[in-house]
Amino acid sequence: MDNTLKNYRSKTRKLVIIGMLGGISIFLELTPLGIIHLPVMNLTIMHIPVIIGAILEGPLVGGSIGLIFGLFSMYQNITAPNLTSFIFMNPMIALLPRILIGIVTYYVYAFIKNKFKNKSISIGVASIAGTLTNTIGVLGLTYILYLDRYAAAKQISTDMVAGALLTVVGTNGIAEAIASAVIAIPVITALSKIRKF
Repeated sequence: MDNTLKNYRSKTRKLVIIGMLGGISIFLELTPLGIIHLPVMNLTIMHIPVIIGAILEGPLVGGSIGLIFGLFSMYQNITAPNLTSFIFMNPMIALLPRILIGIVTYYVYAFIKNKFKNKSISIGVASIAGTLTNTIGVLGLTYILYLDRYAAAKQISTDMVAGALLTVVGTNGIAEAIASAVIAIPVITALSKIRKF
């Protein structure tokens, strides 16, 4: 096959995947399907399309889906604000960690795959890394940029903010990371098999 045609098909496929997975991410944000309700906590899975895109098609596709996820998050928080919406109205917090999900996920996947040659382990570790990139990125930037405002919104002292944010990382963050691996491994494995046909 001609290289020009191959490149055209590859670019077209990447654009279709960005659109499709970006749309799924928006759908998850708009519906209850984006949150897994457990007795003790709620787990967000809206970032999983970013992870899937990154592992299947690379960091540019993953980062682009993350950008769509972040832009829609900004839109939602601007049009239907709540007490902490000011966090996601800031493009640095709404966009940067979400774009980095795709980039970190891909490079962790590539590194682990080269070391261990086990696809499931590579997907699982990369999914956890991508999820924690988002969680730590959002909460870390919140602490740096909005310490006083976050404390006021949550009605706690500024001395308690670090502990509150670390608690979120240690509970929701870890649980979401594990959930993302559990979901991503079978989905990506199945999609990889389909792509071979």
